[in-house]
Amino acid sequence: MPDLTPVLDKDAIARRVDEVARQISSDYRDGDLVLIGVLKGAFVFMADLMRRLDLDRVAVDFVRLASYGCASDSCGQIALVSTFEIDIQGKDVLIVEDILDTGLTMAFLKQHLNTFNPKSVKACVLIDKQERRKVDVRAEYVCHQVKEGFLVGYGLDYAEAYRHLPGIFHLNI
Repeated sequence: MPDLTPVLDKDAIARRVDEVARQISSDYRDGDLVLIGVLKGAFVFMADLMRRLDLDRVAVDFVRLASYGCASDSCGQIALVSTFEIDIQGKDVLIVEDILDTGLTMAFLKQHLNTFNPKSVKACVLIDKQERRKVDVRAEYVCHQVKEGFLVGYGLDYAEAYRHLPGIFHLNI
């Protein structure tokens, strides 16, 4: 059995997702919002978040990115594995990500999306973990801040395992 230390239980996650969804709904009340989820980690969070939004118009799409170059750490070489299909020109785009860690992926994705001339590009993250931040990038909507540790559960994985856990845990490896 893996050594897992609880960080956030499912009720704490749900409460904060509700709060963030209310704020997003207020901020985009009159907008044309497109949620772009980053696969695979964000799909659980994004599903819960979008069902809690109180908006008339919300489109949903996904991207899949890969980091290359340094074993378990990213060296900053980000590549699009698959991209979104929705036309985002003139629309408000909200990137939905499981974790903002080094910031390399988020910086890359914000820059990439801006080349399609959206009205705005902002980010919503489940976890903001700044211990390994390499670039100055932030999320406008943050559910939880966690100082450190390797996190799994609620979509976050280790070698494709643990995504199914209903809470967030430190994986002590």
